[in-house]
Amino acid sequence: MFKSTVTCTHYRWWVIGFIFIIYTVANADRANIGFALPYIQKEFELSNTTAGIIVSLFFLGYSLNQIPSGMLTSKFGVRKAYTGGMLFTSFFTILMGIIDSVWAIKICRLLVGIAEAPVAVGSSVTINNWFPQKEKGTAAGIYLASSKVGPLIVPPLCAWIIMHYSWHYIFLFFSIPGLIGAIFWYVMVHNKPEESPFVSKSEVDYIHQDDHQNSAAVIQTCDQTKSGKDSFLSSSHHTWLDKLIRTKAVEPLVNTRQVFRCWDIYGIAFGYFFMVGTVSVLMAWLPKYLIQERQIAIMSSAVLSASPFLGTVLGNFLGGFLSDNLFSKRRKPLMIISSISTSFTMYALVYAPENIFYLGTLLFVTGFLLALGYSAFIVYPMGRVNKTSYPTAFAIINMGGQLGGMAAPLIVGIILDHFNWDAVFATLAVGSFCCLILVLSVIEPKPVESIYRT
Repeated sequence: MFKSTVTCTHYRWWVIGFIFIIYTVANADRANIGFALPYIQKEFELSNTTAGIIVSLFFLGYSLNQIPSGMLTSKFGVRKAYTGGMLFTSFFTILMGIIDSVWAIKICRLLVGIAEAPVAVGSSVTINNWFPQKEKGTAAGIYLASSKVGPLIVPPLCAWIIMHYSWHYIFLFFSIPGLIGAIFWYVMVHNKPEESPFVSKSEVDYIHQDDHQNSAAVIQTCDQTKSGKDSFLSSSHHTWLDKLIRTKAVEPLVNTRQVFRCWDIYGIAFGYFFMVGTVSVLMAWLPKYLIQERQIAIMSSAVLSASPFLGTVLGNFLGGFLSDNLFSKRRKPLMIISSISTSFTMYALVYAPENIFYLGTLLFVTGFLLALGYSAFIVYPMGRVNKTSYPTAFAIINMGGQLGGMAAPLIVGIILDHFNWDAVFATLAVGSFCCLILVLSVIEPKPVESIYRT
């Protein structure tokens, strides 16, 4: 077979690397409130409910701006929307460190959420534009892993800052990388691969292999490592799985009206509500639980607070790879695994061990299992809609998730003012079971077998 002699670049993997770094910074700006919260509560004498409101206001702004951000991205392109989002996120993060009233903190927290929304939408749209179908799950796993690296590095950094300065400096220090990242993104990442001076025509053809039928030679050049064999669960091996997850051949949703009328998009969005809600509770309330409830020293609490997010980083990497390869681009299996396992691990935290090592292990396993199916929620619409409709579909799903991120911390604050931490973990276990029911209710779109296999 003829092979293209044009050298194929691999710049798309540099792009996902840029997303990983910048989205890590964005999520650090989001997660730093968790370690600052006990000190803000003490300084302003706030109840747990009020503290929960402060955390939730970020997710309120973030969720409400998802659909507008999708429209903004479609109109002006990822390059401008993403850059603007990072600039404003950093600006409002700076303000968090210099304001001196509860109302100002609430307003700035809301504005940080509004500003960060285009970054999430832009990251997902970039993956959809820059990667072929068979690599989207892996790329999304890398992207979502970065969302957990932020909370992973935040606790030790925040502990060090508080020990040497005050909680105000957390926000001042964390704003600087975002300003740098915004400029870097505008220079290095274009809206589409064909617009980038760093991408060869061979790589462009490879990325658009699902759109063209004449690029077998180019794909062979760009993807020499592929053996051409089906994955373990492809072809004749996936019949039992497809029956279980209700796999069907469906036509892609091609316009906004179809997207808004499709239950599958809403089912995934409502399921994501509970998953993001659980993550936001771990991000915002876990340091307080460890420091005040378990009376663990600040540096040890920092390590334990990072434990679930070390698990989520590894889980997102592995989950994205398994989704693409072991499960042949089927997204529901790992969503099901994550929702079931998270129900068990949340309930296990009701009986959390006293030993720090065992507690850290339980938190690590909790994060790892939760993250296995986490990326599948945003990859699911990539197989359900066309590229034109994807920003809207993603915005709906991510809005559902971030509404969970808004509601869960507030609900936890209310529970803590009236009950205890056992009630918190039991509530999260029930929420994960609700996620399972919702995921089971949607159709798994039958993956289109690549016609370019060599």
